Amino acid sequence: MKIATLLAAALIAGPAYADTFAEVKISAGKALYEAECRRCHAVDAKDPSYGPPLENVVGRAAGSYPDYDYSIALEASGIVWTPAALRAWMEDNDGFMPGTKMRHVGIEDRTVQDFILAYLSSITTQDNSAISK
Repeated sequence: MKIATLLAAALIAGPAYADTFAEVKISAGKALYEAECRRCHAVDAKDPSYGPPLENVVGRAAGSYPDYDYSIALEASGIVWTPAALRAWMEDNDGFMPGTKMRHVGIEDRTVQDFILAYLSSITTQDNSAISK
């Protein structure tokens, strides 16, 4: 009887735990974004920033944000900002995309990358597949 009760409790708590974990990752990602990315990238176009805003970046074609003066290398790359591409960019953007205007990022900690990716995914609210072709 005890095992069945514990199993039932785990099954009921499972989705709540997953939601809580996702919320914690997003919250940590937002704090890390503010510390590592915000000095150059606003979330949306309402706030001024040196680089293009990162709202809706996941799934977006690189070099496609309107009215931003991208490097030729990035604009012509044909890259789509998948989580794997964003991770590679965070780790070594100069190595990932030689010729980019952005100075080296160097976020090598995969956990920090995971959290930032969780946050970027949370602020990607549109389907970018049409502009990624």
